[in-house]
Order: sequence, then structure tokens, then C-alpha cells
Amino acid sequence: MFGICNLANIPLRIEPSDRSELVSQVLFGEHFTVLEKNQKWAKIRLFFDDYEGWIDNKQFAPITEEQFEQLSKDSIVLNSDLIEYITSPKNLLIPIPLGSSLSFLNYEAINTDNFSFEGLRISGVKPKSNLINTAFMYMNAPYLWGGKTPFGIDCSGFTQMVYKLNGYKLFRDASQQAGQGEALSFIEESEPGDLAFFDNEEGNIIHVGIIMDDNYIIHASGKVRIDRLDHLGIYNAEVNKHTHKLRVIKKII
Repeated sequence: MFGICNLANIPLRIEPSDRSELVSQVLFGEHFTVLEKNQKWAKIRLFFDDYEGWIDNKQFAPITEEQFEQLSKDSIVLNSDLIEYITSPKNLLIPIPLGSSLSFLNYEAINTDNFSFEGLRISGVKPKSNLINTAFMYMNAPYLWGGKTPFGIDCSGFTQMVYKLNGYKLFRDASQQAGQGEALSFIEESEPGDLAFFDNEEGNIIHVGIIMDDNYIIHASGKVRIDRLDHLGIYNAEVNKHTHKLRVIKKII
């Protein structure tokens, strides 16, 4: 069985319960495989990053295997504004966040509600220099564990969405993203758009941010913010201390 998100964004949970931990979100237009299903919940695997979790059966629309395969082959087209609206002939308005997928709107067999979109779209691979401009669109977004939107986002959701909007694929979690790309030996070798990863006392990767010019970094910690970056890690001038310990810098593209 296969499905598609036809709401603004829905919670992806670690267990089939409304009280379960939010591990990610499924944005409007994202499609997925249904791995398991019971009376209320469906365990899914997202096509874009293979991330798995549980969603409410009332919060998605089923699609056929043929429709799933078609969407999987097509170029990704995304909403490129902070928030836009999907409309239908029933005068239904659905607000959708930055990074929502619009690809399925071109298919009548999938778009059975005749949704239409008149906002700004983005598709294709953009220059690496565009990553920082995209990152600025999330500035001051509140931190939300499992979040992927400007209204709540976590550190790896932030990096994944910034890269996705520019045509590049990152995995969902910071520990997974740390396995991608080429490691750099020094901060001085990095370029704006490269990723910096940070670990805890046990050596586990727990944080990621996007490197900027002049030893600055933009990352989600409390909110999406800009701090200093040095060989020790992230230095927060507001609290006058390092808040994250640098583990590795990766050139992804």
C-alpha cells in the first residue's frame, strides 16, 4: 500500500500513539510506502529519505503503486515561500509550509480534490552559494524536536530542508547526515554551505549546523540562530561559552 500527505503537515511518531515521541513530520505532498497498518495507525517509510514512523490513518490519502512510482521518478517541485495556500473548487484552503511538495498536483488521478497552487515554486539543483540564502528563511524558527517547518524545526530537519530546497538530498537525522560527504581537516578548508557536526561526551553525533562566511554558523538551537564557530565548537556570545563540541566538518556538495 502507498500514500500521500494531503494536509499541511502531519506528525510522524516513533510508536502508534498520540502520546508517542514526534520523530519527524510529513509535509504536504510527500509520498510514502505503508509498511504496516492497524485500525488507527499506519507505519510508513518516506520516499525522500527512507525515514520510518507512524501516522494517523485519517491524515493521508492512499495512492496506487503506479502513482507512487510515477511520483518517485518525477522531479521534485516545492513551495518556495514561508507559507502558501492550496485551493480547491470546494473553496477549501489549506495552508502549506515552505518545502511542501507540489509534484502530484499535475496528476488528475492523484489530485482527486482538484487542488491548485498559484504561489512560488522551486525545483532543480541550485548553486551551493544559494544554501545560505535559503537558510535565512528559517531564521528565528522555534526549535521543535522532529520539526521540519518554519513554525518549528530541529537541527537536522533544518539542514535537510535547506538542502532539499536547493535540490540536494540529506538523510533525516544528524547522525545519518554525518555519514554523507567528505570530511575536512580544518575549518579553514570549509566553504559556506558545508555542514559542521557536534557530539556529546559519549561521542555520539547530536547536532548539526550550516557553516557561513567568517567563522559563523547558522543552526537550530532554541531557535534558528547564528553563532560563532571555532575549532572547539559553537560559541554563543549571549551566554559567553561554547555550547556544542565540534566533531567533524563535512563537504556534502
